[in-house]
Amino acid sequence: MTGTDGTVPVVRRRVLVRGRVQGVGFRMSCARRARDLELGGSVRNRPDGTVEAVFEGPAGAVERMVDWCRTGPPLAHVTGVTVDDEVPAGVAEFAVA
Repeated sequence: MTGTDGTVPVVRRRVLVRGRVQGVGFRMSCARRARDLELGGSVRNRPDGTVEAVFEGPAGAVERMVDWCRTGPPLAHVTGVTVDDEVPAGVAEFAVA
């Protein structure tokens, strides 16, 4: 869907992924997919064993990434995902922290 001025709406979502998500290639797989979709943001391991990702870009592409996080790469076992909306910050690159 495009806005009245022809632009595609940009959204930003922060995703917290729980389960067996560290040591299984989650961050690298996530970054590859996000870059393929031309999204900005980042992904990082947290000390509590979860993975946190931020996706920013066209709403459809962001939703595809959020959906991907519900399963992750083949060796992951996702047991829960929390998604929070945020105000877009103009981030164009995707980083692995």
